[in-house]
Amino acid sequence: MQYVYKVCSTKEWADATEVGFFLGSEVDINDGFIHLSTITQIQVTVSKHFAGQKNLVIIQFDVKKLENKLKWEPSRDGDLFPHYYGNIKTNLEDKRFNLDLGINGIHKFPENFFTQKLF
Repeated sequence: MQYVYKVCSTKEWADATEVGFFLGSEVDINDGFIHLSTITQIQVTVSKHFAGQKNLVIIQFDVKKLENKLKWEPSRDGDLFPHYYGNIKTNLEDKRFNLDLGINGIHKFPENFFTQKLF
């Protein structure tokens, strides 16, 4: 299986779960698609776009469940990023991880996040 990830605030995801779908964060709504990252892109995404922010979660999605509205488009350094065009049903969440902010101001990814079994 291949997964993509969305980083957002705990409140944004909780609000989305109440209504059953995620519209996206403010930047997603402004850009017209939901920004997602692969496992190899997520650390840079977090450091560039979420530096110093508390109360974040990482939502993991199975690519196969998003295929109908998922497009791979060039972005940072020409790398292909997953962009989702539409609202994501929150019940498509595969896993959720808390993204804690360390005392040094750098986010601490969950233990084994990058070595988890993906099959």
